[in-house]
Amino acid sequence: MDKVVSLCKRRGFIFQSSEIYGGINACWDYGPLGVELKRNIKELWWREMTQVREEIVGLDASILMHPSVWQASGHVDGFTDPMVDCRECKARFRADQLDEAKCPRTGKPVVPNCVEHLTEPRAFNLMFKTHMGPVEEAGSTVYLRPETAQGIYVNFLNVIGPARLKPPFGIAQIGKAFRNEISPGNFIFRSREFEQMEMQYFIPPDDDRMWFEYWREQRMEWYRSIGLTEKKMRFHDHGENELAHYAKEATDIEYEFPFGWKELEGIHNRTDFDLKRHIDHSGKDLSYFDPESKSRYVPFIIETSAGVDRTLLTILVDAYEEEPERVVMRFHPSVAPMSVGVFPLVKRDGMPDVARNIVADLRRYYRVFYDEKGAIGRRYRRQDEAGTPFCVTVDSQTLEDGTVTVRDRDSMDQERVPTEGLIPYFRDQLS
Repeated sequence: MDKVVSLCKRRGFIFQSSEIYGGINACWDYGPLGVELKRNIKELWWREMTQVREEIVGLDASILMHPSVWQASGHVDGFTDPMVDCRECKARFRADQLDEAKCPRTGKPVVPNCVEHLTEPRAFNLMFKTHMGPVEEAGSTVYLRPETAQGIYVNFLNVIGPARLKPPFGIAQIGKAFRNEISPGNFIFRSREFEQMEMQYFIPPDDDRMWFEYWREQRMEWYRSIGLTEKKMRFHDHGENELAHYAKEATDIEYEFPFGWKELEGIHNRTDFDLKRHIDHSGKDLSYFDPESKSRYVPFIIETSAGVDRTLLTILVDAYEEEPERVVMRFHPSVAPMSVGVFPLVKRDGMPDVARNIVADLRRYYRVFYDEKGAIGRRYRRQDEAGTPFCVTVDSQTLEDGTVTVRDRDSMDQERVPTEGLIPYFRDQLS
């Protein structure tokens, strides 16, 4: 993990937020390469969920919502973690994760070294509070949303009518969420500000098992399709003692990180819990009338819930590879921040001009990085660390016959390709 974090800083993937002021814990800024990687992940997920499916539509709900939303969902009263304090170093830990915790002062495991110094556990609500309006008073309290799902539930009626949908159908959303985590850590794995990719699939209650299994397999297949190593992924089915209060069934897709097997995405059968809670608190009828069966029911919900940041970390860890002569990020072409690097071999004889023309042509279709500084080997190594699948070099032969050297990131093999054939060449290689 230390090597991945170092590479992220060195190559412009991720920086600590407010670093020049000493940083702020568990908040992160995405640099030039990081923001492109993040954008690719979101676009691939959005395409998978909405573009290729006619029964799933999108939504972008507000971060700030009526406080009653969180009362109805149970977050105000029940969205808590057990917290303990250390009387010696004043650090705080989640009481249910002490086996994984280390003392920030000594670096030793909290259990058994610090147990005698810990306070009794107490409940700590994870929602961030703020105030809306000019006066800070009890009636002006609002919350930064801890999840995007509730914005989908409260818009159930707003979406189903105009979109002309009927169960089974889904609503997808990508957006920021905020949790005041007691003990965030492992880089961007658990942070206080993060981005979620959630889809809520509304179904007839009798079909819940079928659709739960369907989405379980669909989500695992998506991670395979973006190049994650299959042997490092697995399903973890929740036992009765692990299920959330709203869930009938739940499965995590887990990935083997350097710090162990951890959740990558959750698939949950939330039954009709959420819609019924909002019916009770709002007084609005959120049921569906089926004109074919002449029956009315409150739909069950199958949820797929993934984090953009956690997916990005998984891709970084999975792609990282050390070889004797280089470090290379073996990103799948669909997620790579840059698709092609273009270099003039030297800064003379018109080579930069030819290279710039190639960049202008390729940029209509791909993210392209231009570099003319340093030895060509060093430029290749920089692009290897950035995960760029291909590099194009303009050299003296280019001036003679119009061909360029194309280097493959993974094999490091090189071949000559005509400049006018680069676009179809990369269309074939990067598809």
